[in-house]
This record gives sequence, C-alpha cells and structure tokens, in this order.
Amino acid sequence: MPFTQLTDKLNQVFRHLRGRGKLTERDVDEALRQVRLALLEADVNFKVVKDFVARVRERAVGQEVLSSITPAQKVVKIVQDELASLMGRARSGLAFSQRPPTVLMLVGLHGAGKTTATAKLGYYLRVQGHHPFLVAADLRRPAAQDQLASLGRRHGLAVWTGPADRAFDPESPETVGHTVEVIATGIAEARRLGHDVAVVDTGGRMHVDQDLMAELRLAKKAAAPSEVLLVVDAMTGQDAVNVAETFSRDIGIDGVILTKLDGDARGGAALSVRAVTGKPIKFVGTGEKIEDFEPFHPERMASRILDMGDVVTLVERAEATMDAAKALDLQKKLRRAEFTLEDFLDQIRQVRKMGSLQDLLGLLPGLGKARELKGLQVDDTQFGRVEAIISSMTKQERLDPSIIDGSRRRRIAGGSGTTTSDVNRLLQQYSETKKLVKRMAGAGKDGRGLGRLLRP
Repeated sequence: MPFTQLTDKLNQVFRHLRGRGKLTERDVDEALRQVRLALLEADVNFKVVKDFVARVRERAVGQEVLSSITPAQKVVKIVQDELASLMGRARSGLAFSQRPPTVLMLVGLHGAGKTTATAKLGYYLRVQGHHPFLVAADLRRPAAQDQLASLGRRHGLAVWTGPADRAFDPESPETVGHTVEVIATGIAEARRLGHDVAVVDTGGRMHVDQDLMAELRLAKKAAAPSEVLLVVDAMTGQDAVNVAETFSRDIGIDGVILTKLDGDARGGAALSVRAVTGKPIKFVGTGEKIEDFEPFHPERMASRILDMGDVVTLVERAEATMDAAKALDLQKKLRRAEFTLEDFLDQIRQVRKMGSLQDLLGLLPGLGKARELKGLQVDDTQFGRVEAIISSMTKQERLDPSIIDGSRRRRIAGGSGTTTSDVNRLLQQYSETKKLVKRMAGAGKDGRGLGRLLRP
C-alpha cells in the first residue's frame, strides 16, 4: 500500500498529541518537527515541506485550537486539510474537445509505465462510456508498439501502429518524422472510424535531454492535444518531481498520471508534484491489472495518509464490480440461513474484482493501528487457493458439503493442486461460517441481528 511508512510515522505523532490534554505552543512545535521529518523521509520536496509546516503551524497555534477541548483532533484536521490542499483539494478531470476526437497525449521517460498507462486510460475511458482509440507512437522502444497492440487485443481496445504498408525502424534517423506520421494518420483514422477520444503514446528516454524535448514538441504540434499528461513513476520519489518540473517547463503539461503507487512508494511525488509544477495529478495506477487505474482525489488521499480510510472509493469500487441482483439474492439467502459454497465462491470472485485485499484493507479507517499491532499482511494467493478448491467440486458437493467423504476430498485436492489438509481446512471454516450465519439469522427473527440489518 502507498504511504505506509508516512502513515505510521504520522500516527505516532498524533497518538502522542492525543495523550495530552491542553496543548501548548511548544507541544505543537515538537509535533510539527516530527511531521517535518516524516515528510522529508517520504521524499517530499524540501521547499514544499517548509511551506506546508508553516501553514499548519499558523493555524495550529491559534487561540481556537490551543483552548479547544479536543485540541489534538483539531490539529489532525488541520493537517488533513493542508495535505488535501497540497495535492489540489478537488479532483481535476479531463478536458474534452467539442469536436471529436479529443486527443490525449501521454509523455514521460522510459520505465515510468507510459505504454501501460495508455492502455489503462483507454480502458478507463471505455468503462466511462467513451469510444477510445489508442495511437502507438512510441517508436524509440522496439517493443512499445507491440506491447500496446497486445494490450489492446486482450482488452478489446482499437490500436493504431501506423499505415499497414509501412514498417518503422527505431534506429532510423527518420524516427521523428515517422512519429509525426503515426500520430497524424492515427488521429485521422480515429476521426474516420467515429472514435470520440484518441490516446497517444509517445517515445521517451532514460533521461531528460534536448533531443527528447525537441521530438515531443513536434509530436505535440502534430497531435494538437486537448491535454498533455505526464506519466511519472511514484517509486522514483524526488526524481519524479524534477522530471515533472522539466516537462512542465519545456513541453507544457496539463496534468500528471502517477504510476506504481501500489509499490514501495514513499509518497513524495504525490505530495510534491502539484506544488512544484502547479499541475494536478489526474490519475493514479494502483496495480498491474488493466482496471487498477483510478481518478486521483486529493481529499480522499489525505484521509488515507492519515489512516482515516477512504470508504467512498471502497463503495465506488463495490458499485462498479458487484452484481446488484446477486447481492440481493444473497441477502435473501442469509435471512433464511442459507449459505452454500457456491455463494461463497461467487462472493470471492466479486471481491477480487475490486482489487487486491491488501489494497482494499488500506481503504478502511484505522488500518495503521491494526498493522502496528499485528503486522497485518494479506496474501491474495490464499483466496486463489480457496477458489481453486471450490471450483474442483461438483455442483452437488458445493450445495451439500456433507457428502464430501475422504475419497472426494482426495479428488478435490488433486484437481485443485492443493492438499487434503487444505480441503479439510476450508470445509471447517465454511462450517463455522454457516453456524454464525444461522445464529445471526435466528436473532433477526425477534427484530435483532442480521435479519433486521438486511431488511430491504
């Protein structure tokens, strides 16, 4: 999960504050010193940290806070507000052209995940009801066009790699001219086919240089994009901010896509890039799957950093992936104390569509405290194992597990690539779960428990 170390350190600071009654100015200064260190260790830009701490202090040493009955909570709220403000306060959406196709041009360095981000953005736009067309104009990296074409085929996205009768050599001195040709013909093709958005992937290098900038300026002129989106790798920390500043100055960008936020990112890029460039983070990549891509909400991210969770995002993911009819059917079954292994398998599959369980837990308030106490780590492969075991059962066995004797358990274990101990463990857990469902459904009969909670 992103910001884990920063969240833990800020939790320690605020826990110390909550242990005090009234706060003195000295208490606030000591807490802010720790906040400053935590932000610097998270690789946040030094000037950004300095300005941030100054703004928080100005508000936190006011009479209203120091004389408050709950001064520590007020300080936490001030930090939350200033974090959201630092990252942009409100979500910044895309600018769509009145004359389609809207052209979105992605730029960045090699290794930032630019080509993957192009596919993810196209997939996201399709889910939102658009008709995207991907233009593979990264001719610098030999595999870039093939990669985007492969992602497009896998997920039903149209991809343009250039005129069918042309083959482009990455080593050719004419690469810049070829890039412009691919972009121009790709946008024309998108218009001809009636696509409303063209997402253009462009070439990059391992470092910023004048040749790259000159090429991108020509590409931008050919594309005439509604927006230029810079793709930066969150795991590069302060370097990502430096890259963003250079691209903003030399090319002109309208927003940032932050990739690999699910890795060991310390958070510095997310907290610094808008303050340094003045350009908002518009999207973040949160995993390897095509759907692990979401709009960036500064206020929600501030809550997650402070371990307050992000229930709104959790609900949105559930609404986007859960089958409402199946959920209603499950409610009825639970009220009747009916819960089969088929129902269990269906729920596992729906939850896994929402993302990794570690990520989902990160959206719940207070996870930092649980992580401190228990070293909480969730292994998603365990759920894959459960899914494999249940999938290896016959329909009759899923509906009535009591018929699963020793020979059946050995067959199920062999079919799922697990052991009989794994099968036994799952059946025991299912048995305990079903007992709990029966108790809760029974309590609902007199107006309490699950029966009442699930009443339409």
